[in-house]
Amino acid sequence: MSIGAPGTLIRVGVLALLWGSGFLWIKLALTGLPPVQVTVIRCALGAAVLLALSRWAGQRLPRGRRIWGRLLVAAFFCNALPFALFSIGELTVDSGVAGVMNATTPLWSLLIGIGIGTERRITVIRVGGLVLGFAGILLIFAPWQKSGLLGWGTLALLGAGISYAIAFAYMGRKLVGEGGPIAISAAQLLTATGLSALALPFDAAPSGPLNVTAVVAVVVLGIFGTGVTFYLNYRLIAAEGATSAATVGYLLPVVSVALGAIVLGEELGPRVLAGMAVVLLGVALTRYVRSSASKSISSPSCQPSPSVSRS
Repeated sequence: MSIGAPGTLIRVGVLALLWGSGFLWIKLALTGLPPVQVTVIRCALGAAVLLALSRWAGQRLPRGRRIWGRLLVAAFFCNALPFALFSIGELTVDSGVAGVMNATTPLWSLLIGIGIGTERRITVIRVGGLVLGFAGILLIFAPWQKSGLLGWGTLALLGAGISYAIAFAYMGRKLVGEGGPIAISAAQLLTATGLSALALPFDAAPSGPLNVTAVVAVVVLGIFGTGVTFYLNYRLIAAEGATSAATVGYLLPVVSVALGAIVLGEELGPRVLAGMAVVLLGVALTRYVRSSASKSISSPSCQPSPSVSRS
């Protein structure tokens, strides 16, 4: 089915809105909850949704030490670590910028692939996209200016993007085809919940007292922004193919920036907006491959990204 078909556009739009709004919900949740608590609750609620959906689909949780050992690695790099880093980063950085940093994952994926020798589709266009993407990141952060965004918060956001890239590389090799995808994702988020809970004693103090906004935000983030969105992404891949699903990854920064401006009143200067455009252009170029054949690796319960497909 074409990406331009009305039904496909609606599915892509709904998924982009739900997933892209995650950065807004994180920001609101942090008004009354510390970062690690946000991460634990998000993972737990997402796991509960996927457990219910996997039961409804007749998929059972995996068995065996080997698969659970792999899920432990995937849960750390794809859920526990990046979820926590995004929460930490958004303590000091706008939600719109956080959404753009999430979109840098394909840049890190390509760089990691080149470094470990698994990326064999190196072209001048893709390398140019890689350089352009990182130039856009520098333009956003502007470390040469006192008013630049470079700091611990932005470094945490970059770390989240790198963590996703590591997760995609690992999961593409170790988890593809391992049982029912919904049940595998439920197991992964259960594992991520346990891993995140281990960090609770070291959690930062909340920025304010617990409030209704924070509670509602973390519930929406866990149920819809984590659990439901993975299921919708899975259905989109199954019905429309990897191309439609990958398109969502390009829309997330647009959604996060728009919601941040409308709901939170976040202001982004011309330099930051230009940097965002450069990053997205660079990401698009890194995904340029002459062959039209593409096979999704459909990473369980990770954010959708243009990098989540390979030939």
